[in-house]
Amino acid sequence: MSMIDDFLADTREHMSKSVEATRGKFGSIRTGRASPALLDRIVVDYYGAMTPLKQLATVSAPEARLLTVQPYDKNSVKSIERAILESDIGLTPNNDGSIIRLQVPELTEERRKQLVKVVRGLAEEGKVAIRNIRRDTLHDLRELRDAGEAGSDDEHRAEEALQRLTDEKVKELDTLLKGKEEEILEV
Repeated sequence: MSMIDDFLADTREHMSKSVEATRGKFGSIRTGRASPALLDRIVVDYYGAMTPLKQLATVSAPEARLLTVQPYDKNSVKSIERAILESDIGLTPNNDGSIIRLQVPELTEERRKQLVKVVRGLAEEGKVAIRNIRRDTLHDLRELRDAGEAGSDDEHRAEEALQRLTDEKVKELDTLLKGKEEEILEV
């Protein structure tokens, strides 16, 4: 029975990681407010090495519609600016030689709808990951039963527990999605 418990514990952990990964992706989707997390995916060519922006600068949101990027090395300002311009976040950097400022414009209705579609796509990817984890665990449970290491009653109970876990994690994603949609659509 303990092997089955181990499988279910591993499965819970993997599913929780999938939910957290989706939550992280949601954080990098732009809403009407400035959030330093918007720049989390930006990678800068720093003296030939691709380096995450947050290792090269302090990113803060002093106002609701403004992000500031304070590079640790003033010589990296141009590289950081280029990386932001080439990214998909759609913000135009202004720099005064030492600080880069990013105005976060008001979202248009059309852009909000596009972002909702993007967020729904991310949530669906998360759900697919959870279902794949469930499928793999079901496969492992059946192998245990076929190898005679678990009875079919144990396997059946484990499958029911697995389905409850899957439903719980999918519901968690749906709740995250609903919250993110409301945040995007809020004017």
